[in-house]
Amino acid sequence: MPDFWRDSGFHLVQRNASGHLVVTDAFLRAYLARPEIRPVPESCDAERVLHAALMADPRQAVSAHRVADVADPDARENYGVLLSFFGHLVAAGTIEAAYLALFRAGAVPVPPLFVDQMVHIVLRNILDEIDDPLRLRAAEALFRAQTVTIQDGAILMADSDTVAMYATTGGFGALGRLLAEGGTKPRRVDLDVLNDENATSYWEKSDKYDTVLDVTFARPGLDALCRVLEAWVGHFLGVRVRIHPVQRIRDQRWRWHVGLDVEASALLNDLYNGTDVPEATLERLLSLFRLEFHDPADMRADLAGAPVYLAMAMTGDRSLRLKPQNLLVNLPLARTA
Repeated sequence: MPDFWRDSGFHLVQRNASGHLVVTDAFLRAYLARPEIRPVPESCDAERVLHAALMADPRQAVSAHRVADVADPDARENYGVLLSFFGHLVAAGTIEAAYLALFRAGAVPVPPLFVDQMVHIVLRNILDEIDDPLRLRAAEALFRAQTVTIQDGAILMADSDTVAMYATTGGFGALGRLLAEGGTKPRRVDLDVLNDENATSYWEKSDKYDTVLDVTFARPGLDALCRVLEAWVGHFLGVRVRIHPVQRIRDQRWRWHVGLDVEASALLNDLYNGTDVPEATLERLLSLFRLEFHDPADMRADLAGAPVYLAMAMTGDRSLRLKPQNLLVNLPLARTA
């Protein structure tokens, strides 16, 4: 199997007997090497000593006094956030347990960047033996914001950060930025839509996040996203589900739904409650799904056998920010994993 997502940190962790990712010292040290934390020439002695101590033992308890001794206020804040995150990871033991605990606690005292990184590395684990680049590209949408384009009826998703970079530099990095600043517009570079013909190109550039996924109804990209969501649920909750796209909800006994993002959650709530939804809001709906449990006994007894409807929708500025945690905390389970 080709390697992919080498920037996820997957090589820094280990699997336990359940296939979940054990937090290692090497994984923690990777955060200490980030530019926000790594000492700079202006760093004070207290900061340098603290950083060196953590590199030697990233699990050690650090008193508030030691953090307060750091002179730079931004550095103090960064250390406070990072040490809180370390404590959460170490207490949970695995990245999966740490991730679930964040959302079951009702509050997420962790920066969104760290949350996305947890999703990234867990998905790298889940998809380790998957040889379908479409699934890997679909999985990117669970930890990276997407920009949606509707083109000739097709729904196309591109990585938002990549789109922004190309808009600024034309894909030519610092040179393109200099050209733009000088009033010369860089040559436009179109991103490739991933398909059967070019799918193998994904392996060599998976960390560039520069391919487009077609998630139009009945096309392979949307099916790939369904398979990723099924694997996500199975890995965390230990239940088998089947997810497939539907064009509309025709169910007089509609009883449960889960939005895959903020926009979709609000839209499904309004539709379920019979609230009039403006046409402009309905046009943001990208896809509806039907989720069914393989074993109805895995569901709450009063809902056993009933389908769960899902949706994803873009914002007014055509961005899509999936919240994969919704599938883990909002499904009607008979038990808590």
